[in-house]
Amino acid sequence: MEILACPKCQSDTIVKSGVIKDKQRYLCKSCNYYFTVNKLGKKIDDYYVTKALQLYLEGLSFREIERILGVSHVSISNWVKEFKIKKPPHPNYHPTYKIFNHLELVEFLKHKEKLSGAGMIITELGDKFMLIKWERFKD
Repeated sequence: MEILACPKCQSDTIVKSGVIKDKQRYLCKSCNYYFTVNKLGKKIDDYYVTKALQLYLEGLSFREIERILGVSHVSISNWVKEFKIKKPPHPNYHPTYKIFNHLELVEFLKHKEKLSGAGMIITELGDKFMLIKWERFKD
């Protein structure tokens, strides 16, 4: 991800200024503000909020979403409360998911027998794709 402007003053006079906790740190030469990627102050990029809420509605737990997106399960829980998200009941089905790169997804979709079932959704997940499929509980 390339940083184009300072989140504080929107200046484009940005230089790299070290690495902290495996994240590139930047310095704005105009206002001397230090910042890292994907965060604007304490706010997480809206892409991750949207993906987390989508995955929650698809039936994944907070901890599963945390492992997939790398966002705290506490943050996800707070977003669900903040946006008043109610998960629809799925009494006879449970979701399973797989994460594919583009070529793996194309190969998976070639097999019709893998596509039958209760339903499925494919969503972009950064540079990969997540396939969520609902399967009936076996009695």
